Amino acid sequence: MSATPPEPRASSRPPGTLKVGTIAGSDVLVSSSWFLVAGLIAVLVAPLIDDVQPGLGSLKYLAGAAFAVLLYGSVLLHEASHAVVARRFGFTISSITLHFLGGMTSIEGEARRPREEFLIAVVGPLTSIAVGLVALAVHPFTPDGLLLLAVEGLIFANLLVGVLNLVPGLPLDGGRVLKSAVWGITGNMHRGTVVAGWGGRATAVAVLVWPLVQEPLTGARPDLLDFALVLVIAVFLWSGATAAMTSARLRARLPRLVARDLARRTISVPAELPLAEAVRRANEAQAGGIVTLDPSGRPVGLVSEAALLATPQERRPWVPASSVARTLEVGLRLPLGITGEELVRAITSTPSAEYLLVHPDESIYGVLATDDVDRAFRESR
Repeated sequence: MSATPPEPRASSRPPGTLKVGTIAGSDVLVSSSWFLVAGLIAVLVAPLIDDVQPGLGSLKYLAGAAFAVLLYGSVLLHEASHAVVARRFGFTISSITLHFLGGMTSIEGEARRPREEFLIAVVGPLTSIAVGLVALAVHPFTPDGLLLLAVEGLIFANLLVGVLNLVPGLPLDGGRVLKSAVWGITGNMHRGTVVAGWGGRATAVAVLVWPLVQEPLTGARPDLLDFALVLVIAVFLWSGATAAMTSARLRARLPRLVARDLARRTISVPAELPLAEAVRRANEAQAGGIVTLDPSGRPVGLVSEAALLATPQERRPWVPASSVARTLEVGLRLPLGITGEELVRAITSTPSAEYLLVHPDESIYGVLATDDVDRAFRESR
């Protein structure tokens, strides 16, 4: 279970998910894999239900499914606590998703300070532990039967989830707690992510080793399901930790991307000027970008380099520059001072080959080409 920063919000929910409601303005989604796990839980719990409530017949599987829903209700509380704290810090929560290994809260953006990272991460495990302790407190007063079985399941599941999620390795919440600690000590968020990522990899290896030491430590011989389960968990931990480390290394290079330094010299021409003349003027000025203006002198379009190159030389004297220009939407005007992650987020949210860089007074500085940003990012390795 974790609170992870996602890609920019999509216009629709991810494929393979079902919306079941909202919490604090965020969609609650259930992945298709959850139904498989719910069915597995129902089958595994059915013999226990038979022991405490004999005679249910096939209804014991329905009771087992209800038990699975109850358990995932506590998982939802865990994830909702992430969402509530993140929202208090001003983050947008795109969704809360329940899946076969638990849940995930999708938070748009990165924590700005170690304290934010710590509080958003730690509240989830603490919520699970709190639910487990409340269930433990009511246990002595719970009557025998299905209700007692449910309370015991809540105690075990929530205390286990709460404690295991505090293991210091990404993508677990404890990994984000470790990340915040290293970040606070070193002042380097990316270093914190890498350290916590190695913690996640170490945890994945420990999970793989567990079946080998399970019998000497607990007296229980591992079966095929145990090996399959630890393999799934280990792959999840290793891949999550690796993805976080890769992302951290990429993000560490982002501050080197400065839009001002990557801007191409630009000329402005009337929108109806023949394309051949616009190109001649750009070559004369050694400019790499052309902006089209309306009759009042206001920028209205950016000449597309790809569309320009696709226009035959013999046609260029007869078509206006505006015919190969993209209309300047809001997302195509970027402030001159934009850099790093903010720059990447801007060009991702409004994809284009070219962007207009403007001064604070909206006057034109130059044109920023996505190819130049990509090249600068690759060369910063």
